[in-house]
Amino acid sequence: MTPRARRWSRPPAPALGDDPRATTATASAAVDGRADDAVTITVDGAPVTGARGQSIAGVLMADGRRDWRTTSVAARPRGLFCGIGVCFDCIVTVNDLADVRACLRRAQDGDVVTRQHHLLPGADA
Repeated sequence: MTPRARRWSRPPAPALGDDPRATTATASAAVDGRADDAVTITVDGAPVTGARGQSIAGVLMADGRRDWRTTSVAARPRGLFCGIGVCFDCIVTVNDLADVRACLRRAQDGDVVTRQHHLLPGADA
């Protein structure tokens, strides 16, 4: 008779505060479109206003921007694709921190967002 296998349990998830690329608001934070709750972020040097609680991707799309990074090899435009943080198509640089998923991070007043384009190692510019 063989011994029973131990039941597998999922390791605990890291706390939100451990990863600066993660959202800085709770998942239940409501998007409130009141003018007095607006946030202003700077996107490639231009001020963009959004509602408090919106993701950076939401603020960018509401401003009419559909792409905010380019692919590493062909420099093709990319923006929001899955919207849930799985595909990494929406990465931007926020406050000098690269590879932030815009669909997951809540926009905060004063954030500085820049388009992101990195060449693969060994690729010609």
